[in-house]
Amino acid sequence: MPASASVIADLCIYLLTWNVGTHSPKDLSLTSMLELNGTTSCPQNKLPDIYVIGMQEVSTNQVLNIFQDDPWVLKLAGALSEYEYVKVESKQLQGILITMFAQHKHIPHMKDIETDETRTGWGGVWGNKGAVSIRLSLYGTGAVFVCSHLAAHDAKLKERIEDYHQIVDNHKYHVKGYPRIFDHDFVFWLGDLNFRLSGDMSAWDIRNAVENESYDELLKLDQLTLLRESGNAFHLLEEQLPTFAPTFKFHEGGNEYNLKRRPAWCDRILHRVQANSYPSIMLSAQQLSYQSKMDYTLSDHKPVTATFSYKIETHNLSYTDEELHEMTHGAGSTMSNPFKAELESFQ
Repeated sequence: MPASASVIADLCIYLLTWNVGTHSPKDLSLTSMLELNGTTSCPQNKLPDIYVIGMQEVSTNQVLNIFQDDPWVLKLAGALSEYEYVKVESKQLQGILITMFAQHKHIPHMKDIETDETRTGWGGVWGNKGAVSIRLSLYGTGAVFVCSHLAAHDAKLKERIEDYHQIVDNHKYHVKGYPRIFDHDFVFWLGDLNFRLSGDMSAWDIRNAVENESYDELLKLDQLTLLRESGNAFHLLEEQLPTFAPTFKFHEGGNEYNLKRRPAWCDRILHRVQANSYPSIMLSAQQLSYQSKMDYTLSDHKPVTATFSYKIETHNLSYTDEELHEMTHGAGSTMSNPFKAELESFQ
């Protein structure tokens, strides 16, 4: 970094996606999953500045109680509040859920917070498939986090592609300069994307390849990787290829594959950064980890996590994040910070 550069923000963001198979969290410990036990990939092994957690197949038994958070959100809040995190926002569409938590010190630097949803399953009527998102001004930059659950089963590749394009086309926000997902400076997309392996390898052959850790050979058949290369879907996003075993489909309660389905990397985390959108400002999101959490056996999917260094630097000029916000979101942005009263009472 040049001597004339200064850092507006240097954050560690922890993303997690998990298809929980309609199970409730009950007495499940989240310590290992959230890396609250000193195992994070953040610099100096510190805790993340921000958690963004996406879940699929959350039980909708309590969907009618619109005044209470989902039990998973309450469970996450309980685990994280001990470490002085506050819930920033949450959005649920049937079984698809996204929630964000941040350390208190970052809340004044979060503005223009909005959510949206897109239903894709059953013609968009029911919402059993689709996406939810949270977007915000984060230290002056436009960031969006999308959690999606795409069409299932090996034969539904065309439907998964259609789901993706429907989400991109239909997700809209009201903040100046950032009406759509890919207008944002930072895009993070996570979820049960349900992409399978192309070709006709049997479930047994795939399992044997996994046992031999022949991930590179299997990933050559991975539909998501092939789609990104062809430009048919997700081509605007980057992914660090998994170095862990396929995360679906397991027998619940253990780590043995259920060979009624061919093992596949259904659960993924991708990102995009428009690094040089503004004069003298450099944006970066270096990926520090990409893992599955094999010790969680609640559902037939494994949780998948990724850690990113979210950095905003200025070259030759000195900006505050307020000045950067005016540059990026426009001085006319009127959406208020909903945490002001809470922060005042906290202080």
